[in-house]
Amino acid sequence: MKHRALLTALAATVTLAACSVGQEQTAQTQPGAAGKKEISFLVFETPNMTPQVWDAAIKRVTDKYPDISVKKLVAPSADRVSYAKQLLASGQFPDVMIAVSPAGFAESGAMAAFTPEELKDFDFPNNGAVNGKIYQLPTNTQTIPVVYYNKDLFAKAGISAPPKTYAELLDDSAKLKAKGITPFVVGGGKDPFASSLAWTATIATDVYAKTPDWMAKRRAGTVKFTDADFVKATTKFADLAKQGYIDKKDVARDYAATEQAFLDGKGAMYPMGNWFAAAGDDPKRKPSWEIGAFNWPTDDGSTVVPAFTGGGLSVSATAKNLPEAKKFALAYTMDQANLDASVHNDGLYPAVKGYTPPADTGAVFKLGYDLYQQGVQNKTVTQAFGWESGNDGMLPGLVDKWQAAAQDLITGNKSVQEVLSSLDDEWSKAS
Repeated sequence: MKHRALLTALAATVTLAACSVGQEQTAQTQPGAAGKKEISFLVFETPNMTPQVWDAAIKRVTDKYPDISVKKLVAPSADRVSYAKQLLASGQFPDVMIAVSPAGFAESGAMAAFTPEELKDFDFPNNGAVNGKIYQLPTNTQTIPVVYYNKDLFAKAGISAPPKTYAELLDDSAKLKAKGITPFVVGGGKDPFASSLAWTATIATDVYAKTPDWMAKRRAGTVKFTDADFVKATTKFADLAKQGYIDKKDVARDYAATEQAFLDGKGAMYPMGNWFAAAGDDPKRKPSWEIGAFNWPTDDGSTVVPAFTGGGLSVSATAKNLPEAKKFALAYTMDQANLDASVHNDGLYPAVKGYTPPADTGAVFKLGYDLYQQGVQNKTVTQAFGWESGNDGMLPGLVDKWQAAAQDLITGNKSVQEVLSSLDDEWSKAS
C-alpha cells in the first residue's frame, strides 16, 4: 500500500520487468550458504566497473561479515533508476542498490532512511536529503562535467591552450571543425545521460552560478525552465549542434562506445564526469596522445565547477534482512580497499572523513581532482544539474524527460522553446 503512488506511475513497465528480471537475477545469483542472511544487491557494469570489480568489492565485505551472502543483480543499462522502478513494480525491489536516486522511492516509503549515527563518518552527511532524511549514502563527490581534450587534435587545429571564456570555446570549436575534426564527442542510445553533459555545464555557468538555489526556487514555483537564464543556457547547448560542433548522429552511440570514440581520437573534446579518469589512466586503454582537462568556460572567464556528492548505496525499507542490508551498505562504503578501488576503477572522490586518494592515482585523475580542489578553495562549486538527489534535484521522472530533451535539442527534433515549455508542463504534472 505504501508504494502505491510510485507503482501507479510504473504500471506501463510492469509487464516488461516481469518478463526480464527473473533471467537477470538467475544469471547473476551467488547462492548463499545455509544459515546465512542473504541480501540482493543491484549494481551496474561499465568498461571501468566490470563484473570482476564488483565481485571483489562484495567479497571484501562478505569476508568481513561471513553471516551475510549477496545475490548480485546487474542493471541492463546505465539507467539504474528505471530498472529499479521496474523491479519495484514487479515485486523484486533489491535489498541494496548503488547509484539509484532516491527521488520517488523515498517519498513512497520504498527506501530506508539512515540515522545521524550511521552518517557520522561522511563529509556531507545531509547531502541529498528528502524531507530532511537521508536515503542514499553521500559517498562520493563527482565533478560533472570535466571537459577532457585531445592535445594532439588541439595542436593540429592551431590551438595552444584550453579556452578560458565561452567565446574562446566557440572559436576553438570552429578551428577544429575547419580541420575536419569533430569538436565534441557525445553519446546516447541506451545511455541517454551521455547526451546531456554539455547541457549540465551550460546550466552550471549560466543558471546555478548566478542562482545557486535555483532548484529550490523551481520546487517553490518561483522560477521556470522558460525563464531567461535557463533559455540562455539551453540555447548555448542547442547551438553547439546547430553549428555542427556536436554530430547529431552520435546520439545513437551508447556510453561505452562514446568513451572509446574519444580514446580513439574521433573527437577533440569530451565533456564527461570525472569517472572517465579510470579509462584515461588505464594502461590498457590509454591513448598515445596526451589528455588534458579544463572546466567548461563562462562568458567572463570566471571558474565554475559543477559537482554532485552522493551516488552511494541505498537500502530497501522492506528488505527481509534489513539490519544485514544496512550493515552491508555501510561496510561496503567504509571499506578502505573499496574506497581506493572506487578511485582507481571509477575515478571517484570519496567524501568520507579523513580519506585521502591513493598516491598512485593516474595523471588524468589528478587533472580532474585538481580542478575540483581549486573550485573548493575558490568557492566556485555549484550543483550539477540532472545529477542532484533528494530535494536538491528534480521531481521524480523529470530526469528521464530532461535527458530525452537533450537528444531532441541535439538532433533538432524540437526547438529550445518547445523543450523548455514541455519540461515546465512535465514538472506541473509531476508535482
